[in-house]
Formats: sequence, C-alpha cells, structure tokens
Amino acid sequence: MTESPGGSERVPSRDRRRFPGISSRAYEHPADRSALVALRKLSGFDTVFKTLSGLLPERSLRLMFLSDSVRVSDQQFAHLNDMLRDACYILDLEKVPPMYVNQDPQPNAMCIGLDEPIIVLTTGLVELLDEEEMRAVIGHEVGHALSGHAVYRTVLLFLTNLALKIAWIPLGNVAVMAIVTALREWFRKSELSADRAGLLVGQDLQASMRGLMKLAGGNHLHEMNVDAFLQQAEEYEAGGDLRDSVLKVLNMLPRSHPFTTVRAAELKKWSASRDYQRIMDGHYPRKEEDKDTSVSESFRESAAHYAESVRTSKDPLMGLVRDIAGGAGDLGGKLRDTVFRGGSRPGGPGGANGTDGPEGPAGR
Repeated sequence: MTESPGGSERVPSRDRRRFPGISSRAYEHPADRSALVALRKLSGFDTVFKTLSGLLPERSLRLMFLSDSVRVSDQQFAHLNDMLRDACYILDLEKVPPMYVNQDPQPNAMCIGLDEPIIVLTTGLVELLDEEEMRAVIGHEVGHALSGHAVYRTVLLFLTNLALKIAWIPLGNVAVMAIVTALREWFRKSELSADRAGLLVGQDLQASMRGLMKLAGGNHLHEMNVDAFLQQAEEYEAGGDLRDSVLKVLNMLPRSHPFTTVRAAELKKWSASRDYQRIMDGHYPRKEEDKDTSVSESFRESAAHYAESVRTSKDPLMGLVRDIAGGAGDLGGKLRDTVFRGGSRPGGPGGANGTDGPEGPAGR
C-alpha cells in the first residue's frame, strides 16, 4: 500500500480497480512468463546476478541520472509522481521505485537496475503524451519492475555495449551477439507483458491505443485513426510472400521492442480476452503462489501459445510451417507458390527471362 510522506494513504486519482496481492504472472505474455519462471527457479541464479552486478554500470547509471536528470517527487513533476504512486498502489508494488525525467527529445521510457529498479522518462515522451496516455506508460514501467524485467534489461544494455567494444574480436563478438539476440527476443515479449500492465493501471484502452499511435506518428492525433492504425498491423501480418516474411524477421532482430502497430493489435486482442476480464473481476494469480509455480506448466502454456499463433497466423512463413507440420503432400509446389505469390513463376512471362523471377533483380 502506498503512503504519502505524512503517512496518509495515497489512492488513485479516480476510481480505478485495484489488484491486491497480484502476481506479475497475471499479465505476463506466455513466452515472457515461461522464461521468468525458469530463471526464478534456477538454483544460484540470484547469486550469479549479484556477483555480475559488480561488473555492470548500474552504480554509474544511478549517479548519472541523479546528477544530470530531474528526480520526480512532490516538488518536481508532481503530477508524474502522483501517477507513479497510483500505479504502484493499483499493482500492489510495495516499494515505489525512483523515477527521473531526462532531457532527450526522443520519446522513450525504461526501467533498469539490478538491486533496485529505477524508471526513466525522456522529456520527449513527457511532452508528447496527455495525462491518461502517460498513466498507461508509467503503469507499463511499473509492470516491468513488478516482473523483475529491470534486471535483464540492465544485463542486455551491458552486453550490447560490450559487443560494440569487442567487435574487433570475431568469435568473441559472435558469442556475445548470440546472447544479445536471444535476450532481445525475450525482451520484445516482455514489452507485450508491460503493455498489459499499463492497461491494468490506466484501465483505459483508448488511452493506451492513443499513446502507441503517438509513438508511431507523433502528436498528430487529429490526423490518425485507431481502426486504420490497427488495419496496418493486419496488413503487416498477412501481406507479402515468403520473402517478405524473411525480411520481417531480419527487420526485427536488432530491435528491443515489437513494432508499434503490432503492440497495439496485441493489446487490443488481450483486452477482449477472458484472461483480462477475469483479472478485472478480481480472479488472478497471487504473489504468495509464485513459489509453487511449475516450470513445466509455464513452458506448456508458452508452447500452446506459439502453436496457436502458428495455427491462426496469416503470415506466409507461418503458413509454410503449418504445411510442414501437417505433412503437406506437395510441399515443393506450395513452397514455390508461396515464394512467388504475386509474381510469375520461372519459365513464364516475367520468369527466367523477365525482371521479377529468380533470375531478375528481385531474385538475385
């Protein structure tokens, strides 16, 4: 329960549902949750990270933000401080993490730290979002803190910087980048978890949608439309051929966050799910049950999620995966049709002697 400096209870600024004792497992994406449950169960994991913390620049980061940013409090950015307290109260995070506003025109927010998480908002983000949109973002970051994501985000930042420093060592860099790539894939799923936490805090789906739209298109809401924005996600998911599917994967690899339209579509889908409604009705996993969580059960849930994603996906690559899993009789023909969907096959018009087949510019 969050209290003001004078000891009086701080409650949300409007009537929002609170979730006493809620476990982060309630809102975590299945892939994120299975990884976290496994790491928490791993013997000696905490000891390893405490040892590693001596090598990480966490202390330096804390001193940097303390000396060159504005710490949110009742005296500085008081409205943000109220939102932070509200978010912690709603998600039942006992210790309110320090939050800073950093001068940076790029809209961004992050939650980092090994021993104690800290939240950082950029001025670009503060100036871009209205109150309810910002409330969802702060809830997003508090969700990271509740899940323990800050630990792994700090490690990811450290390893990314390390990879840049040892880029001249071929094998060393490859090894580090392999770990970084795996961490980024997990972290992208953790962002979907935190988006859900932001919705639980703000309890305003339209505000969450507006915030994501602004991150994509700037402060021009009068020029944007939520339905059209979500339609972009549908076109991205279903459009193109197998070559586009491969390009989607390559475009995603260097990113720490999923694409904005995809985040919006995922959040809207979750908001309409039975899981979300059960949480809002007060039925959710509790913190005291975390120690009894089964790793194998979490992995089964994650596997079931991915299987369902493959089954329902309109992406051409996922369609090919379904065909392989289903033992398609004419797999070669299906592969050929998938690759050249929208174009001509070799030997026909625009094929081997044209410009759009495998021997033309697009196929080289």
